[in-house]
Amino acid sequence: IGYTTSHPNEMTKDLISLYGNSQKLNSYLHLPVQSGSDVILKAMNRQHTRDEYLELICKIKDILPDVGFSHDMITGFPNETTNDHELTLSLMEEVKYDFGFMFKYSERPGTLASRKLDDNIDEETKQNRLSEIINLQQKHSLENLSKYVGTNTEVLIEKESRKSNDHWAGRNEQNIMVVFPKKNLIPGELVEIFIESNTATTLIGK
Repeated sequence: IGYTTSHPNEMTKDLISLYGNSQKLNSYLHLPVQSGSDVILKAMNRQHTRDEYLELICKIKDILPDVGFSHDMITGFPNETTNDHELTLSLMEEVKYDFGFMFKYSERPGTLASRKLDDNIDEETKQNRLSEIINLQQKHSLENLSKYVGTNTEVLIEKESRKSNDHWAGRNEQNIMVVFPKKNLIPGELVEIFIESNTATTLIGK
């Protein structure tokens, strides 16, 4: 069982302990943080601090050492300083997410930010900061996935690979995409795949 996302405030002690006790839950959590700066988190009304978020990550890892994490990150939020941006990069260095969803801030009509805050970060700065975040995430993803090379991982076959009619694609418990030869396998099967190589987004095996 996997689910799309959790707000950090909704990761209760009972839910965390369930990950340690149940064999039915994927060893993966999408845990959006949006920023590594307490100033920006408060402006976003996220209702958690950087330290509280990192403490939550540690609690989950204590129960589930092989857990995979992904994130949402927004850069260029109103009044974001260079220091705020650096705090986001340092949080990413501390967690080392498997993958993430990264965006430039843009106003959404009706939100608190659009009503009360000026979109005062110029587009060039937003794009430069976003590029730094994306590049750092790609580095972490490549490093994290390389740890699977030479090991077996259980995969649920989902569909044909986008790049080859001769290969299946599926995900393992950490929600990482795995590509491997079709042979006589069919979608819906759980199979053990030996990982031979990787990219920043995909494991490749047999």
